[in-house]
Amino acid sequence: MPSFLTLLDPTLVLELLLLGSVTGFLAGLLGIGGGMLMVPFLTMIFSGRGVPAGMAVKMAIATSMATILFTSISSVRAHHQRGAVRWPLVRQFAPGLVAGGLLAGAGVFALLKGHWLALVFAAFVGFSATQMLRNKKPKPSRQMPGAAGTAAVGTGIGFVSGLVGAGGAFVSVPFMTWCNVPMHNAVATSAALGFPIALANTAGYIVAGWNLPSPLPGTLGYVMLPALATLALASVFTAPLGARTAHAMNVAQLKRVFAVLLYGLASYMAWRAFSA
Repeated sequence: MPSFLTLLDPTLVLELLLLGSVTGFLAGLLGIGGGMLMVPFLTMIFSGRGVPAGMAVKMAIATSMATILFTSISSVRAHHQRGAVRWPLVRQFAPGLVAGGLLAGAGVFALLKGHWLALVFAAFVGFSATQMLRNKKPKPSRQMPGAAGTAAVGTGIGFVSGLVGAGGAFVSVPFMTWCNVPMHNAVATSAALGFPIALANTAGYIVAGWNLPSPLPGTLGYVMLPALATLALASVFTAPLGARTAHAMNVAQLKRVFAVLLYGLASYMAWRAFSA
């Protein structure tokens, strides 16, 4: 069993700082959850330190989701300063996000085997990459539903996010733009939605994994705390930079390049699922 100091060796710290910096920046820039990048790389890191394949996937998803608690606050602050966050929508989404997150994190997540979660993640990321590559935006054809309807949509977003360790932006942003919310507002509001999603799901992951033997030192439930601290430290600095950049550039070309990377990561997670 590796010691706590082994987990914090300089090479590992450098890897986690780089991963946190990149995912934090992209979360602010593209309005995406950093989990689509973070989960595959954390799975590699945990597996390389002797964690069984199924548990490595679960720890990667849980730790990735926990970092959104920090990147969301940092990114939202930058968006809020520009007046882009629709706070009334955040309040309407929040009850459903929390309910869906708790259902996923404390319930279904614990019941599913790690290889099934890896397959769900691969399918989700592959679909997201396809949507990004096509760059097909839903036609604004209606208005946001009332508070009850928005909360119901939030329940689905929170649930799906909990199974893949992402902030839900690939569901919430298209939905809001379909409902005539301008893109910059949808991205900014989605960043704010990441906090209740992450809070509910992280609580669920901790409860669900509370009595499990820790495969690595510093694990709380399914959340790996040393990795969380390092990733969060890096991402809180780069998420605001990404958010500011999003208001100053056209990111369509960057999205296409990123989509190709996502296909590769989806393939890796599918391979992990079948090899397990």
